[in-house]
Amino acid sequence: MTEPTGYTTIIFFEDSGIANVTLNRPAVLNAVNEEMGIELLDALKRVEHDPRIRCVTVTGSGRAFCAGEDIQALRVQYEKSEDPRLGERLVTKYNPIVTKICEIEKPFIAAVNGVAAGAGASLAYACDLRIASTNASFVQAFVRVGLAPDSGSSLFLPRLVGVGKAMEMSLLGEPIAAEEALRLGLVSKVVPVEQLSSETRQMAIKLANGPSIALALTKRALNKTSLGELAGALEYESHLQAIAGRTRDHREAVRAFFEKRTPTFKGS
Repeated sequence: MTEPTGYTTIIFFEDSGIANVTLNRPAVLNAVNEEMGIELLDALKRVEHDPRIRCVTVTGSGRAFCAGEDIQALRVQYEKSEDPRLGERLVTKYNPIVTKICEIEKPFIAAVNGVAAGAGASLAYACDLRIASTNASFVQAFVRVGLAPDSGSSLFLPRLVGVGKAMEMSLLGEPIAAEEALRLGLVSKVVPVEQLSSETRQMAIKLANGPSIALALTKRALNKTSLGELAGALEYESHLQAIAGRTRDHREAVRAFFEKRTPTFKGS
């Protein structure tokens, strides 16, 4: 087993051919700030170029998998009524991460230990397999803050649960509990919280000890169509998010978030 690499917002170590990635900002539900985005992409590049690594697991510290973008990190910009440039943030931060997860021809398992919301849910969707604890939930939270789906969500989610359910989840923004996620095919398995780590490791060991070339070709084959569409989907999401990020409704939603109140949307 390799010693954990010296990141500050994620924990990364390799053990028995398995790269273990833990999003590690539990105080803010593992929300993604600039540093985490940089570190996560760097870890994925390590995975890509290390022949010892044959499988990857991704999970979160504490009670959440990932709450998505860290809006608090942008608070000064919002309070100054500056354009948050959300489209640009997708292009430079989330889109490269999602693309790496899909393009690296090694199996990725998301061990969803708690809430996966917004871009955090998109990270789980991008993985090849998902195991959830009974505490897990998935939230298309974008609409709650006056935004459109991003980070590949508009491509992955319909592929996983069908267009109708994806539309419902995205328009209403209501949480999908673990058992419902299992019924929909959004996750492969639901286990008690205390068993999530061992169940994930058991699956990861099976994949790491499997025929790596066959697994890589299988991932390539199953992703062939969606990977061809991914770049276009990410680009279009970034375009839409740039528009949504400049609306009054989005600014109202963010102010309401900071003020801990319900937003009042005006459709502008």
